[in-house]
Amino acid sequence: MPDERRTTALAADALLLRPWLPDDLPDVIKAFRDPSMRTMLRTRVTDAAEAERWLRRQQEGRESGTRFAFAVVDRASAGELVGNVAFSRPALDATSGEVGYWTAPWARGRGVAPQALGALTDWVFEAFAEDGLVRLDLLHRVDNDASCRVAEKCGYDLAEVLPTRPPWPREGHRHVRVRPGVDGRRAS
Repeated sequence: MPDERRTTALAADALLLRPWLPDDLPDVIKAFRDPSMRTMLRTRVTDAAEAERWLRRQQEGRESGTRFAFAVVDRASAGELVGNVAFSRPALDATSGEVGYWTAPWARGRGVAPQALGALTDWVFEAFAEDGLVRLDLLHRVDNDASCRVAEKCGYDLAEVLPTRPPWPREGHRHVRVRPGVDGRRAS
């Protein structure tokens, strides 16, 4: 029986977090054209071919069970794409994973990121608890104050400052959230 997590969609108030679709291609290109996204993200999407590869990687991650990326859409605005949230883990039995997100430039300032990240975090801890997942990391550049605020709003504590290393030109922050009910010991 296929893993139902691969087709999961999540509701977060007026937002819907759903798997990425081929029809999202124009909005992916539009979002990645934003200069701040090009500065803060490792991934580059500049044309239709790169957007298709990006969308294909999201699907492949779901199929392998190692990455669950969600298009964040605003149900009140006829399904307008407003962002992305993702959970990844290095192996199917890993005790820790990483979350990340971006907000489309036209949707910033509307509370999209904390709402979507909160829903993703709750789902991950519930859906992957039996797999032994106990910790989520959120990484961002040290100069990304907005991501620090989102992490804190969603219960991710600042754990450490990371040194500069490629592909990041600046130091970073690692925020951590431990699954409720776990005693706080560091997961590896």
